[in-house]
Amino acid sequence: MIGSSDAISEISTPPRLGAVADLAPVRDHNRPVWLVLSEDGTLSRWDVAVGSHETVGVTTVPAEPDREPWNGRLLRRRLHVSHDGMFAAVVNDYGRFGEVVDLRTGEVTLFLDNQGDEEETVPFSLEFARSRGRCVVIHRTDWNRLDVSDAQTGVLLTDRSLPTPADAEAVPEHYLDYFHSALYVSPDGKRILDDGWIWHPIGIPAVWDLDQWIEGNVWESEDGPSRVGLCDRADYWDHGMTWIDSTRVAVEGLGDHDVAMRPGARIFDTSRTGRSEPPRRPTAVELLAFEGPTGRFFSDGTHLFSCGDTDLSIWAPAEGKLLGTVPGFSPAHYHPGAQQFLQLADGVVRLWTA
Repeated sequence: MIGSSDAISEISTPPRLGAVADLAPVRDHNRPVWLVLSEDGTLSRWDVAVGSHETVGVTTVPAEPDREPWNGRLLRRRLHVSHDGMFAAVVNDYGRFGEVVDLRTGEVTLFLDNQGDEEETVPFSLEFARSRGRCVVIHRTDWNRLDVSDAQTGVLLTDRSLPTPADAEAVPEHYLDYFHSALYVSPDGKRILDDGWIWHPIGIPAVWDLDQWIEGNVWESEDGPSRVGLCDRADYWDHGMTWIDSTRVAVEGLGDHDVAMRPGARIFDTSRTGRSEPPRRPTAVELLAFEGPTGRFFSDGTHLFSCGDTDLSIWAPAEGKLLGTVPGFSPAHYHPGAQQFLQLADGVVRLWTA
């Protein structure tokens, strides 16, 4: 069996970091280099292996106080970082505002506003990616619209506006009835997964091609030919989800309705499609469904890791077999380059390497 609590190490966060609000891995590093967001808005780069850290920026995203939480979703400040560690984004999950910071200069290159509308039901949609050698940021600019901007200049790369139909009461071409949610870029950087939902609330994760969207069809995220759905789950979104590799996606939950959902994982091949009934839209082929995995999902390209309230479990996603557990360890973060899991509690960092 893989996994052992004996391999967990514990270190204290450096005092100069202060209270930590969030962390994000600098993925291009094979070393455990993390970007840290402190409660006071300071951004620091921290090499956990040697204990060194340096301040690289500061954020002043509005706090959005007095928001009423929806279904237990408390507004929280969330940190994202580009793969090379040059850019950071700080956003208010279940809120409206955020910003992108160039960590080389400390300048804010892009102020983010998702325009509200059911924003308390979803994390702020944002991910970094690469396009033609530049760093780009994918971000929600309305409840049913995502855009791509150049991270360094803030220039919009997906400018578009809905065409006016001849019939004033008709739905405009490309109109999308979809509330965007958490985003996940595939390991090869070519596709994006969106854990969004439609009214009357049904979670429908969807996938489409990034290159086609940025370089070819600005409507690819709405109704482009590469867009495929995964599954429909009434009243169920914002749960565990991850790319296993550049085509397979793991989605948490067995069932088609929140009230009857069982712990488990469904594995989809996004490179193969069928048709749903109704409507007849392209859907990814489901490869396997198995009971057990719950909570947050991560993957190292081979295994599926599920993180419940108390334990980390390791699964073989091709067979649905439990390979091992790390008891008493519930990480919220994973560093793909260093293959390191991190749990933060009361100023103490607990680490386990896969």
